Amino acid sequence: MLFVTMHMANVALNLFSIEAADAGLEWLTEPWRTPVGSVLLYGAAAVHFVLVLRTLYLKRTLRMPAKEAAQVVLGLLIPLLVAEHVIGTRVYGSMTGTEIDYEFVVRALWIDSPATGVKQVLALLVIWAHGCLGLHFWLRFRPWYATAAPFLLIAAVLVPVLALLGFADAGKVVQSLPLPPVPDDAALERIWAALAAKDLLLTTVYAVAIAAVAGTLALRALRQVMARRNLVEVRYEGGQVVRVPRGTSVLEASRIGGVPHYAVCGGKGRCSTCRIRVTAGVETLPPPSPLECATLTRIHAIPEVRLACQLRPTAPLTVLPLLAADRERALTTGLRPTTPGREQEIAVLFCDIRSFTALADHRLPYDIVFLLNRYFAIVGKAVEQSGGTLDKFIGDGAMALFGLNGSTAEACRQALSASAAILAELDRLSEELAAEIPAPLRVAIGIHAGPAIVGAMGYGGAMHVTAIGDTVNVASRLESAAKEFNAAIVVSDAVASLSGLDFSDYEAREIAIRGSRRPLHVHVVPQGAAFASGLTDARAVA
Repeated sequence: MLFVTMHMANVALNLFSIEAADAGLEWLTEPWRTPVGSVLLYGAAAVHFVLVLRTLYLKRTLRMPAKEAAQVVLGLLIPLLVAEHVIGTRVYGSMTGTEIDYEFVVRALWIDSPATGVKQVLALLVIWAHGCLGLHFWLRFRPWYATAAPFLLIAAVLVPVLALLGFADAGKVVQSLPLPPVPDDAALERIWAALAAKDLLLTTVYAVAIAAVAGTLALRALRQVMARRNLVEVRYEGGQVVRVPRGTSVLEASRIGGVPHYAVCGGKGRCSTCRIRVTAGVETLPPPSPLECATLTRIHAIPEVRLACQLRPTAPLTVLPLLAADRERALTTGLRPTTPGREQEIAVLFCDIRSFTALADHRLPYDIVFLLNRYFAIVGKAVEQSGGTLDKFIGDGAMALFGLNGSTAEACRQALSASAAILAELDRLSEELAAEIPAPLRVAIGIHAGPAIVGAMGYGGAMHVTAIGDTVNVASRLESAAKEFNAAIVVSDAVASLSGLDFSDYEAREIAIRGSRRPLHVHVVPQGAAFASGLTDARAVA
């Protein structure tokens, strides 16, 4: 990918002039002609090709989703697509003593053989797209990637566009230049010899590649013939039975037997969506690999739960996929596709109006809707201006997330800032509606920070980014505790510590959390405390 990027940047310099592109050869192309650069370039191409052959050999079935098939096919084609250009320029230049500059290359691809030029352009675009997709799937779960993705997308589009414009511009310039002098007989002999050597070397590369693919497929076929003597029966709770060679994974058995089976990461053990529960034959299971063990540990799986993509049974067994693939696929038929979630440290805020049922009693429906919309507007504006994301409204309550694109400490400060703004704006609304409501509006707010699973969940137009996990449950519990204590806000000790703000003036208490043996340390901010006025100024800090 680095070679292709530098190569395209060099071609784009033709937009200034052919001389500028030739000057760029020293910095952008010549490093790849050094011994170290050549080893890196040819080594990367060879490793890329061998890894695809390894993947092809290890797969127990060639039935796979279209994106996995495209990944394998492109992986085999990429080194072959780049071979003709690399071999052609290097062999021809070394054997004829010709200086391979941009006038020479552009004349060959733009004027002498336009069909070859079109083929090289298509090859470069395929390689570039393949590389960009590979980088995307590699980096998409990094915390910083969501922020960097728009800029990377701009670069991914601009680099090939500028390169193609540079190539076209150089082609027009070369067309206006006089033809090079006709070579003498000795030079012609060297040229024909160089072309013959290039064709021979290129044919050898193609032959070796085809032989390698054919050999891999032959080894797969031989392995399957030998494996049929020792088949393993995989039974599904739904009644399906699939007999597969020993060494086949349960996920591959599902694909062979046409059993719907969910696998977000493509069967690489990076997620747990293919997980199954072994209902019979647990005692014969091979131990999980380190990769599978790490994933199962993260989801706190019981011993009977395994990853279908990693479990290769050696004896008959009965399994139950824990995610219904038919139902999950149906979820993606709405307006937006589902996306895998990721574990992330965030701050969660829950907010609810106190005694809303009594407040709404004997009031006109239009008045209730008006009041709720004013309240929702206050909460939404406070959350957004503080840097958070409004997750959802639940009745007269609201849930907000902070820290989706920042640090946890900043998220805690943002959540506290939003709560201060909510309290201040509700006081103003209460004064405005004093003649319409029996008592000032009061809210109960709970804030907690910790790890949660964040991702796009829902269906169709109701799909949005949300969070699930213990952190969300604890934040909801703190909002309930605020009602029990008749307080404005209950903040967990984790939020208070991470925010760096002083909570020594507020009561410290311990509350019980369902499912936890240890009580949670919290700070209680009473109604009408100076917290709101003090933290409104902290919004600038957040």
